[in-house]
Amino acid sequence: MLTREQALTRATDLVARAVKGGADAADTVYAANAATSVEMRLGALEGVERSESQEIGLRVFVGKGSATASSSDLSDDALAQLVERTVAMARLAPEDRFAGLAPDELISHGPFRDFDIDDGGEAGPELLRAAALEAEDAARAVPGITNSEGAGASAGRSTMALATSAGFAGYSSGSSHGVSASVLAGEGASMQRDYASHSVRHRSDLDAPALVGLKAGNRAIDRMNPVRLKSGPMTVVYDPRVGASLLGHLIGAITGSGIARKTSFLLDALGTAIFDSGITVFDDPWRVRGLRSRAFDGEGLATTPSRLIDKGVLTAWIADSASARQIGIAPTGHAARGISGAPGAGPSNVHMEAGTVTPEALIADIRDGFYVTELIGMGVNGLTGDYSRGASGFRIVNGEIAGAVSEVTIAGNLKDMFRVAIPANDLEFRHSVNVPTIRVDGMTLAGE
Repeated sequence: MLTREQALTRATDLVARAVKGGADAADTVYAANAATSVEMRLGALEGVERSESQEIGLRVFVGKGSATASSSDLSDDALAQLVERTVAMARLAPEDRFAGLAPDELISHGPFRDFDIDDGGEAGPELLRAAALEAEDAARAVPGITNSEGAGASAGRSTMALATSAGFAGYSSGSSHGVSASVLAGEGASMQRDYASHSVRHRSDLDAPALVGLKAGNRAIDRMNPVRLKSGPMTVVYDPRVGASLLGHLIGAITGSGIARKTSFLLDALGTAIFDSGITVFDDPWRVRGLRSRAFDGEGLATTPSRLIDKGVLTAWIADSASARQIGIAPTGHAARGISGAPGAGPSNVHMEAGTVTPEALIADIRDGFYVTELIGMGVNGLTGDYSRGASGFRIVNGEIAGAVSEVTIAGNLKDMFRVAIPANDLEFRHSVNVPTIRVDGMTLAGE
């Protein structure tokens, strides 16, 4: 893994080589990763993995033609061949009038903010083994747990350098730490499985492994003896760990590429109210220790916090430069760039603002409803918003969480679901996309 100075030098030098070799414009991404993970099962070591990689990707433009290529060999000879090959490919590529680097006037030149996403620490295999074992032991100690699918702990660090022929050069690094456990309760056909996990930037923020294991064990026990509900209209309440998927569908519908292709069910919704006025959805790339925090995007544009939904109103699309040109807007600082291929667009840390009522108050008037804790399948039509997914969770009876439910399907249309969604006040920042408990009236449940 190169140092900051080495990574920036290698990226900027490769851009200069590409321009000298015949490219009209170019950008380069250097990425390196190092990670260690340990898996335990039934108290025995299941596996230890250590991975290290570094790679550099080059994108060049010759006229309106472009090409990308990458190499894990960073020697001078290999990079010279990379430039020659990529420029030759770009000369033969079909023209794309929307392709190109981000506008020069929008390029960020720093200084770049520090969001404290790299703790600089190391976690060796022995430490990770102890954490995984602690998590599994705690899960297996829950009365009624009969088997284990294992527990794991991991630690890693990644670095990235981006340079463009427009003069941008930026570097970022981040650490990651995680622990998880998955166990089973019951026997035979009545066996139920559940899990728990936690991922953070700083190891000091990580939940105690025993707490993660205890949560996994209790979740599996709670799912014992499930029933199937009768088909019909149903109020559905989303647990926060699955409610985030609703924002995932929102993001997919407001991404520039879908708008440009006219394949979004929100194509004509910009500037209109698609949620209740009590709902605001934030995109926050500046969150301290956030899992997707970043000072600049994949094209060298500065990031800034924004409200994707402001008091129910859809305020903006999220777009990289190519899709922004197609739909006639400025790029929004959401470009996501990998080693290979052109940039796409994606959000940073997203969350729905908490509501004003407790989860208990949110369900208090539900006579017969369904509390969802797991979703299965991806039955969502991005063009129409039609929504149909397998689900499991718990009954809501007279305002109280009751017995477990499995093997049902919940359905609706995302436009209708967004319009009636009501958030509780239990928002926690634990993932890259975070929501409180969400109630959605008027859905349809298919069961018995």
